[in-house]
Amino acid sequence: MSDESRLGARVPGWAPPPVPGRGPVEGRHARLEPLDPDAHAADLHRANSADAAGAIWDYMPYGPFHSLAAYHRWCREMAALDDPRFYAIRDRASGHFGGVASYLRITPQAGTIEIGHICLAPELQRSRAATEALWLMMQWAFEAGYRRVEWKCNALNLASRRAAERLGFSYEGVFRQAAVVKGRNRDTAWFAAIDREWPALEAAFAAWLDPGNFDAAGQQRERLSDLTRLVRVTEDPALAGG
Repeated sequence: MSDESRLGARVPGWAPPPVPGRGPVEGRHARLEPLDPDAHAADLHRANSADAAGAIWDYMPYGPFHSLAAYHRWCREMAALDDPRFYAIRDRASGHFGGVASYLRITPQAGTIEIGHICLAPELQRSRAATEALWLMMQWAFEAGYRRVEWKCNALNLASRRAAERLGFSYEGVFRQAAVVKGRNRDTAWFAAIDREWPALEAAFAAWLDPGNFDAAGQQRERLSDLTRLVRVTEDPALAGG
């Protein structure tokens, strides 16, 4: 038996990547800005308030926020943290901020990082800006030298599970009774993409975001999930036939 089969493949030239910075990240449709309560809270709260039922908070460990003051306080607390590191997502077409996302469980020594705390207001959901924002976060992580980007969600959150697969994350299983959130059990579904998959995933994103992939009414010609299906190594059984 070779050392590689017995001990695992060597990683030549390995050096831990940097932690995410605090500068903005620009895309064609989206701009990511490090969360600033004074600059972002009011616009984010306005956008979130369009979800009168508060469904965007169902699987979050916090929220809903019924006042701007409460949301501003939460933004201030999150902005002070290094992990998770939050970003506000601006839709460049509207000029408004409509969601947040973060890096978390940032572990440079292992080359792993997670994208989570994703909360998109109705106006940003299912938009090119939202997809591009998450692509930009994946792109930064892999180009910085991370070997593995993770996505985790409540196993009951089928919308998040679909989003993970659409973005090219491969299903890795469910951790049962992983947490208690808002007094309820949480089983956690795990997904990940790794560095050797990134070139093909990046090509899939580029093809989907290309202006030629959208007709005059803004409808996509080719679905991102169809493009990333060629890269994903496993499928989520909870979404079979969905």
